[in-house]
Amino acid sequence: MITADDLTIPTLGPCEVESPLVAKGRHFVDEAVRVRVKRHIGDAPPETGELSFEEAGPRRKIFFNPAETTAAFVTCGGLSPGLNNVIRSGFLELTYNYGVKRVLGIRNGYAGLNPDSGLEPTFMTQRSVQSIHHLGGTVLGSSRGMHEPAILVDFLEAREIDILFCIGGDGTQRGAHALQKEVAKRGLPKSIIGIPKTIDNDVPYVELSFGYVTALEVAAEVLRGAHVEATGAPNGVGLVKLMGRDAGFIAAGAAIASQEANFVLVPEVPFPLEGPGGFLEVLERRLLTRGHALIVVAEGAGQHLFEAADAERDASGNPRFRDIGAFLRERIKAHFADRKLTVNLKYIDPSYAIRSVPANAWDRILTDRMARAAVHAGMAGKTDAMMGYWNQEIVHVPIAAAVSQDKHMALESDLWNAVLATTGQPDWR
Repeated sequence: MITADDLTIPTLGPCEVESPLVAKGRHFVDEAVRVRVKRHIGDAPPETGELSFEEAGPRRKIFFNPAETTAAFVTCGGLSPGLNNVIRSGFLELTYNYGVKRVLGIRNGYAGLNPDSGLEPTFMTQRSVQSIHHLGGTVLGSSRGMHEPAILVDFLEAREIDILFCIGGDGTQRGAHALQKEVAKRGLPKSIIGIPKTIDNDVPYVELSFGYVTALEVAAEVLRGAHVEATGAPNGVGLVKLMGRDAGFIAAGAAIASQEANFVLVPEVPFPLEGPGGFLEVLERRLLTRGHALIVVAEGAGQHLFEAADAERDASGNPRFRDIGAFLRERIKAHFADRKLTVNLKYIDPSYAIRSVPANAWDRILTDRMARAAVHAGMAGKTDAMMGYWNQEIVHVPIAAAVSQDKHMALESDLWNAVLATTGQPDWR
């Protein structure tokens, strides 16, 4: 259970430098301003009381002297719309508003902090970031996996990097936390700030992660096209696999946005495949009555249908899921072949194309807010802190609290109830 102490943000020391933003007439956030964790009256358990986060934003007094500060950005893990927007907005806040003269870009994720990679940081300039917000992907490159924290901190010391902004998902944030522990062990005045990134929207204390809304827009267009394909052939079936390892937010959100899906299969609901009331039987009934069907499946759904086996893991330590899309495609074909029924099935997997597109307007706004809030936190000497988006505010979330839990789609939520309402599928909970 999270306590008030778990939501305390470490600081490097007293903030004694007047912020350059004072001369610009900026509004400042007082350290005493907090944002409630629980949004409804009466939600807080009596034993914990009212829990709250620090509100993000500029502080009147900061820890680092901008003229003597070196900051760096690193992007890790899979791609997401908005990565370049974060880099650009963070750079602009550091240089134009705080007056930081040296901002570095770490190449290819945490690998770029390891001398064995042979990669040197890039020196970022206004020209180098001028147009990157129009591009998908990340201009810095990315990779999965963490390296020995001691080696990476040696790199930070050698390059005199004072603030490191770690942009990535749960694996990246765990790596950032490991870096901070090594920094703290050495007593170094270095700030480690996390900026959460995942189109899966599965980072705790982040109501909407950047890239998620863009992914919904693109995925909804894919679903509309798959629906056209399904309705254009007798017993047409569109089967679309979307990203979502442990959480079905993209599948659910895209289905609601398109209003075309008849089935949404997500990791949170282990649906039955065979037998009365199972997925295949309900799909058959749908085809016999309506002549077409559109199925949306998250990549992490249906893993219970595979034989137990030692799971392989990727470089970030995540289990490699079995291919539920290809599995369902073959099982659907076999089911209808057994019944001597012809189906016209189109299988579409747009997952990696979705995450590589530029950010939409909403995500451009969110990335700008997240990036500038991260800069404010770093310059104020906050550390081991991840930017959260909570109750429509940007807040400071201790990285340790964020990586200590998982975020899943709540099946009692309006989102899942909307899926059930729009699809008409059985409630397999």
